[in-house]
Amino acid sequence: MERKATVLDDAAIRRALTRISHEIIEKNKGVEDLVLVGIKTRGVPIADRLKDKIESIEGQEISGGELDITLYRDDLKNKSYQEEPDVKETNISVNITHKKVILVDDVLYTGRTVRAAMDALMDLGRPSQIQLAVLVDRGHRELPITADYVGKNIPTSQNEVVTVGLSETDKLDEVVIYEN
Repeated sequence: MERKATVLDDAAIRRALTRISHEIIEKNKGVEDLVLVGIKTRGVPIADRLKDKIESIEGQEISGGELDITLYRDDLKNKSYQEEPDVKETNISVNITHKKVILVDDVLYTGRTVRAAMDALMDLGRPSQIQLAVLVDRGHRELPITADYVGKNIPTSQNEVVTVGLSETDKLDEVVIYEN
């Protein structure tokens, strides 16, 4: 793959997450009954950053968690796993029933990851609302799913790959487009 462009650097990611934090507070008229849930892997540190920003703005603690969707993926049977799939732990410390859950992920593409995440959430409880926050929306939806909060819309072609690097997982904050 050939590196095509860096579309967000660390400062741009920080600004995007600050804006999303304010939008979440505004749309929900505060943080009451709000739960931020990151989709593993890179949705988790993004959710943690949003949680920290929202708490510093509002001056009150909000609940958070981590969601593993491995067993909810619709392509699981199509992948040729030599071993069992790598299932990680779901960790949501609060009952999500009657809560406003904000799912957080790095890139919104086909919508299948979000569909799997909603299925996983519904097995944990019945939220009053599910909203979606993503750092990047690259288009090419296969399912009727739209993000409520978007850091940056990046129109891409099918032969491009968008990668998100975060300091917590990749030692560097950046969003890059590669030509496949």
